[in-house]
Amino acid sequence: MDISALNSRITIQKSNSVCDEVGNYTLRWEDYFSCYATISNASGGEDEKGDVAENESLSFTVRYCKKAVGVNSTEYRISFNNKTYNIKYVDLMGFKKKSIKFKAELVV
Repeated sequence: MDISALNSRITIQKSNSVCDEVGNYTLRWEDYFSCYATISNASGGEDEKGDVAENESLSFTVRYCKKAVGVNSTEYRISFNNKTYNIKYVDLMGFKKKSIKFKAELVV
């Protein structure tokens, strides 16, 4: 892994359900941790009908650490450049314990 390519700061956020005084549950996003990442572009693609989609999807590659290993696609999201990305897939890069790649799409 090329450490000099880790040049963009990202924040991984975790969802927590909060109950109000009436008993309604809402999701609250809180910062889980922040780290440097290599970001690669993977925009575009086709949807189920075969139409070309204009969604922005990025791949975020971070160094392997205990906090990053715990991230999954259902409870976490990524904040980068004042934009929010839903994690679609977590790739542990062959279980070599060197890096983790998150494939994510822009929240519209």
